[in-house]
Amino acid sequence: MIDGHVHLEKGPLTLDYIDKFVQYAQKARLDSIQILDHTHRFMEFAQIYEELKSRSLLQEKWLNARMKDHISDYICLIKKAKEQEYPINVKFGLEVCYTRGTETLLKNILKQYKFDFLVGAVHSVFGYLYDIDDFSRDLLWSRYSVEEIYKEYYNNLESLLESGLFTQTAHPDVIKLYNIYPDYDLSDTYENISRIAFENDIYMENNFGCHYRYGHKDLGLSDQFLSVLRDKKVKIILASDAHVPNDVGRCFDEYIKRAAM
Repeated sequence: MIDGHVHLEKGPLTLDYIDKFVQYAQKARLDSIQILDHTHRFMEFAQIYEELKSRSLLQEKWLNARMKDHISDYICLIKKAKEQEYPINVKFGLEVCYTRGTETLLKNILKQYKFDFLVGAVHSVFGYLYDIDDFSRDLLWSRYSVEEIYKEYYNNLESLLESGLFTQTAHPDVIKLYNIYPDYDLSDTYENISRIAFENDIYMENNFGCHYRYGHKDLGLSDQFLSVLRDKKVKIILASDAHVPNDVGRCFDEYIKRAAM
């Protein structure tokens, strides 16, 4: 079994830190993990965050505090890791922040590097990050209607899936994280997203991070969304979204238990 979304974000770019993730993966009875990090960690991706920074000083400070490494440091680590003999399969990639209009810029950056996988993620709506407890409610959720936010989020997700840049999509319905929902029915949205994902042969994550970090009632994808993805025969990958080693494989046992019921 694979954990398709594991971050080095809160630790150093070292082999010792990778070893900790591998150890916890073994404890969770996994045979494969996909290690990645956010593009906002790496200075080479600074240009794709210019709009977010220009919209708010709070966002600028938040991003500047996290953009601390060069992608070359990560590439060097990957090369060293691929020389190791791990007891499980370890792949390396990136979680790429996607917004419409950045496709050419992202393509020009990403083509310089070789990764095992690339995960696309929509992390902002209308130029504002939607999931930062310190400021997202004021900057985004209080300025726009829930309907506007949801429609813009899923419009961006459609463009992400059609961009041809990614092999996998991060936390597809995470916009629900604050338990705020639109008045309109999401059925057509789920159908359309699922169709596009299938047509573009992209993995959709069943990501558990929203459940254990934000306390959302859904373990991962909503039952409705998951059902539509399965009906459309979309490829689905389980993802803990671990940001520390001991979260690798988190919620997998609960998922397996529920799936068997």
